[in-house]
Amino acid sequence: MAGEMVDYDEFAYFADNAAEFGIAYGGPPTVRRESLPMPDRRNLSALVWGEAEPELVLVHGGAQNAHTWDTVCLALGRPLIAVDMPGHGHSDAPADGVANVGRNAQDLAVVIRALAPGAHTVVGMSLGGLTTMALSAHEPGLFETMFLVDVTPGVTNEKAKVIADFVNGPESFDSLDDLLARAIEFNPTRTESSLRRGILHNAEQSEDGSWVWRHARHKVFGHNKTSDRVASTASDNDESPNHEELWQAIEHHQGPVVLARGMREESVVDDADEAELRRLRPDARIEQFVEAGHSIQGDMPVELAALIDEVAGRP
Repeated sequence: MAGEMVDYDEFAYFADNAAEFGIAYGGPPTVRRESLPMPDRRNLSALVWGEAEPELVLVHGGAQNAHTWDTVCLALGRPLIAVDMPGHGHSDAPADGVANVGRNAQDLAVVIRALAPGAHTVVGMSLGGLTTMALSAHEPGLFETMFLVDVTPGVTNEKAKVIADFVNGPESFDSLDDLLARAIEFNPTRTESSLRRGILHNAEQSEDGSWVWRHARHKVFGHNKTSDRVASTASDNDESPNHEELWQAIEHHQGPVVLARGMREESVVDDADEAELRRLRPDARIEQFVEAGHSIQGDMPVELAALIDEVAGRP
């Protein structure tokens, strides 16, 4: 039997985010949602934080959405945009329903030029990080600093199996409590309150009271194939860069490269990935987050924000 209807306001949880992580909170931040028409009549969505020209672009991982960065944004307190990737959050599906990092990068370039043309740093987590690499290859010079959150081109489906198992779970849930129970099972170190907020941002309630994920897993990716798009660059479309091409994108990126690596077992980055990054980019900055898994922005958001702030500098 489906659960009772739950009210949802996407801007109602910032005080809770701040309180959980000890961030000073002087009232609701200035945040608005922008819907950007694409040339092919799709719409991509983003959260715009602050009123000044955005300095940063935050790109979430597969099966996530722009709100995954909320606590990081509160800790940063600087103008930025957090993008909903194609087929995620409030954004329409990828072009022709085909998801790959090459097409994602093309879409992201349009969003950056429209909403954050002066942004100097792109922070990409997981799939967002792979997209950031492809963006550098697709649009050299569009941004300066490539900031990768727990991802390198060395990521594989095997490394991301736990993540894929979670994403490829049931298509729907009878109640919010059922969905929360599954989230707790796969994220035992996160607080129940933070997981509940994440679910409210990343799932939606159907008219019958049941819950489904916002990301278009079955419409866009195909049943049981999400991991092919979340955990790797595998695609049926030749426009998607392969792993070698993404390593080359990092090597030839015209600006600083930073890797924030989670050190718990849920991370998808290993020592071999770190060594390859150091080989190709001896100047790369690599910071290890001991108490974080794959989603550093959820496990250690304040510490991640401090690193972003240091790397990005202040105007």
